[in-house]
Amino acid sequence: MTAIKHIFRPALVALGLAGMASLVSCKDYLNVEATAVDTSEAVFSTTSGAYSAVIGAYAPLAGDVAYGSRISTYFPYDSEDFLNSPTGIDAGDGRRGIARYGSITSNVEVRNPWNALYRGIERANICIKYIPGMDQYKGGSDQAAVQRLYGEALTLRAQYYFELVRNWGDVPAPYEPTVTGADLNLPRTKRNDILDRMIADLDLAAPLVPWRSAATNDERITKGAVKALRARLALYRASYYFDPVSAKMEQAADRQKYYEIVRTECRDLMNNRSEHDLNASFEEPFRSICEYRRDLKNEIMFQVAMGGTANGSSTDSKLGYANGPRVTATSAAFGATTQGSLVAVPTYFYAFDSTDTRRDVTLAPYSIDAGPKRLHTNSVTIYDGKFRREWSSNATLRASAAQGLGYNWPLIRFSDVLLMFAEAQNELAGGPDIAFNGVTARQALMEVRLRGFGGNATRAGVVSGSKAGFFEAVATERNLEFGGEGIRKYDLIRWNRLGSTFQTIKATLNAWTAPGALNTRYPQYIYYTTPTTLGPLQILNSYYKPSATVSAPALTTRVDWITVNATNTSGITTTRINDIASAYTEAHQLLPIPAESINLNPKLTQNPGY
Repeated sequence: MTAIKHIFRPALVALGLAGMASLVSCKDYLNVEATAVDTSEAVFSTTSGAYSAVIGAYAPLAGDVAYGSRISTYFPYDSEDFLNSPTGIDAGDGRRGIARYGSITSNVEVRNPWNALYRGIERANICIKYIPGMDQYKGGSDQAAVQRLYGEALTLRAQYYFELVRNWGDVPAPYEPTVTGADLNLPRTKRNDILDRMIADLDLAAPLVPWRSAATNDERITKGAVKALRARLALYRASYYFDPVSAKMEQAADRQKYYEIVRTECRDLMNNRSEHDLNASFEEPFRSICEYRRDLKNEIMFQVAMGGTANGSSTDSKLGYANGPRVTATSAAFGATTQGSLVAVPTYFYAFDSTDTRRDVTLAPYSIDAGPKRLHTNSVTIYDGKFRREWSSNATLRASAAQGLGYNWPLIRFSDVLLMFAEAQNELAGGPDIAFNGVTARQALMEVRLRGFGGNATRAGVVSGSKAGFFEAVATERNLEFGGEGIRKYDLIRWNRLGSTFQTIKATLNAWTAPGALNTRYPQYIYYTTPTTLGPLQILNSYYKPSATVSAPALTTRVDWITVNATNTSGITTTRINDIASAYTEAHQLLPIPAESINLNPKLTQNPGY
């Protein structure tokens, strides 16, 4: 399989950012760069200049302040699947403030992503304004290439706005670059109005960009990404959201037409399986990220390219360092200890059937010592497993002290297309068994579920035939399929279930801690052996049955798995339970607008509760 040609490798980063640098100067309250009139004609006079500008518009997706860390591993948690740094809350000025839903308006971890997203919008706006005026856009041998660039810019802007509205709700929405002389002190635009415009833009973009098979093997946007993103935006447009004006959860009355967009876009993608499809193995998409190649079926439809350590934190990611199984000591194989800041909610482990192959990809109940070897952890220290440092195919980089590994962030996989179709078709048809263009909601869902169970239809079972029952099946399947991919929190918000889910989790864990409650359900101990060098753990008893006496062979280790006594701080204690989303309120589903932006713009109002 040909290695991915990352669009943010050093030469192209220099090209893209140098092209943009000639266009920019900081001047507005959003801390984005404005176009300079005397250079725009030069930059957009050639295809290569336009290409440089669009690559510059991709750049704010990457790096620490965006999908390299903050947006991917801070913003989506706490949730039903994972918690970020789950021991206590900070003063609201760091990642724990975000995770516990207690951020403050001066939190730099909120401000910097906000600025990065607007920086991306400004760069996309520049491209959207000037590319259609190019001679090459209107005809000639470069027409298709230049029109593709325009479609990419529209799609990038839609992704940036999508991230803004799902985290902040109503936000200022500049659609022109700052060179136009418009008033920079913009009021907030309604979230639904922004989504409507982006959905329309993506419909315009889709014919302009090629399918993956007609494009080079890099991470640039292709038709599948555009159509899948349009389906995602339409699904959010149809769903619940917290309205900062009414200060309550709302759902649009005209939602059916948006479900129809979801269904149509997803069905079109399902008709083009030669472009994107499910891999036979659930592990393959994540292995491909860690091995710096494209997955075998192009299941990853839209991803953020990371530039690697040569460009530092501004274009790399900390996936495999900030998250993933924790490396607790350096060795010849691992040159850096890692944070392992994401850990699973203990109930999430038991959301999986014991034969679901997704469990042992998504969840990694081990750390790595200086051996290096794996050491089993307890039930409150289960790491996310999709971005593992030990999976990196770059042994030199893995053994260095680098925090960044160059792992890309997947935005949309083909399994999401199938499950979005299932959700929308169930809503529109009033149940899972009425076909749309030859496919039912049940068939789409079961395709994902069957892959999870390794093709075993008996273990995959059947799902409800009622509309309400099938919706629950969709909600469950999305939980199992997308753990650790920054999706679950936002799913729960759009279903108006986030607060009630936290209540259920805490009630379940409190019930687990009652004397004798787990004696007949789950083990107190796990017995295991591990090779003296890095290798898979051999589990000697069941996670799904009470502890049994194990006839221990040599090198067997026993670890507390579910410890419920209050004196053992590594167990499921009342303190650990209470920490989960400890400052949650319905209003705090939205992040605070950064104080700097409020102070500089008299028309900008704060979100409720801050």
